[in-house]
Amino acid sequence: MATVKASKPQVKIPATYMRGGTSKGVFFRLQDLPEAAQQPGAVRDAILLRVIGSPDPYAKHTDGMGGATSSTSKTVIVSKSSQPEHDVNYLFGQVSIDKPFVDWSGNCGNLSSAVGPFAIANGLVSADKIPENGVCEVRIWQANIGKTIVNKVPMVNGEVQEAGDFILDGVTFPAAEVPVEFMDPSADGESMFPTGNLIDDLEVPGMGTLKATMINAGIPTIFLNAEEIDYNGTELQEVINGSPEALERFETIRACGAVKMGLIDDVAEAANRQHIPKVAFVASPKDYTASSGKVIKANDIDLLVRAMSMGKLHHAMMGTAAVAIGTAAAIPGTTVNLAAGGNDRTMVNFGHPSGTLQVGAECKQVNGQWTAIKAIMSRSARVLMEGQVRVPGDVL
Repeated sequence: MATVKASKPQVKIPATYMRGGTSKGVFFRLQDLPEAAQQPGAVRDAILLRVIGSPDPYAKHTDGMGGATSSTSKTVIVSKSSQPEHDVNYLFGQVSIDKPFVDWSGNCGNLSSAVGPFAIANGLVSADKIPENGVCEVRIWQANIGKTIVNKVPMVNGEVQEAGDFILDGVTFPAAEVPVEFMDPSADGESMFPTGNLIDDLEVPGMGTLKATMINAGIPTIFLNAEEIDYNGTELQEVINGSPEALERFETIRACGAVKMGLIDDVAEAANRQHIPKVAFVASPKDYTASSGKVIKANDIDLLVRAMSMGKLHHAMMGTAAVAIGTAAAIPGTTVNLAAGGNDRTMVNFGHPSGTLQVGAECKQVNGQWTAIKAIMSRSARVLMEGQVRVPGDVL
């Protein structure tokens, strides 16, 4: 029999596995992480990579908690906030599937809806703020981007209400509704339209000149017209994700747009910044059948939107991209607004691969510059598992 080589035992870390919106991730209280991981750095990243099971050349996450998609390879760290008038800090880490990389550059809008419920259940919200029955308003400081998010969490008998009849397309089962407000979602000190234009001519090698709205609201996003890139806006995941050529084209668009938006200096840098910007394409309403088999009627929606996340077409819609959609739709003259009919609006209902989503935004012009006051949407959240996640001791 072979000699057994001694190795460090696994480290147990308290954690909660949660769904928020159409995403899911592993949630931690900052105080529960090993001391070396309670501050940013290589140890924290190494632990989170191992928790998720990345990098995985097989793209399966068999040896971790990740789900091998951009929607399910996520981590969240929550702590009490020292920011005035905020309850908790929320730090989001998007874990790459096939690279040893955790992207801290942006937010996850879907998991934003789970931060309030997690914070209440884990003693991070002051008891005097939590009603026995009713709604607990949790003010969240989104530490990645320095913005305020408000969760309105339903409470029953002093506990977070998770069960309910709210249906969110892209999520299999109904749950309790959690309204989410993204306050002042545009970038501080920067124009919401980095180029200064509502629509730009974006030069893309091999594709020519594309009309694009490039906006920084919720998350930096590039909006294209579907017909200009030979789509009609009703596409489901397999049409794009099953085509290496299509994925390469979208990555080229993303890299060129990132340079034009000032996010990177050279297209070569895009590979190391996978989380932003997002690329989406829009079209006027059409009938289509969603991935669930649900028939979406053109008369029931304002426009169609499909969005790329971490190199693949998203199965529904990222929450941060939905903020960008709602904001762009509220501003006359953007590609999103024009696809929705070009009217003034504060609410838009759009069709995505899994169904529909409604998002609202309040925008105004200040000294000739557009700014977003807030964006609003409803999500749901649920604890899937809680206890301890284990990582091999040699990771620390």
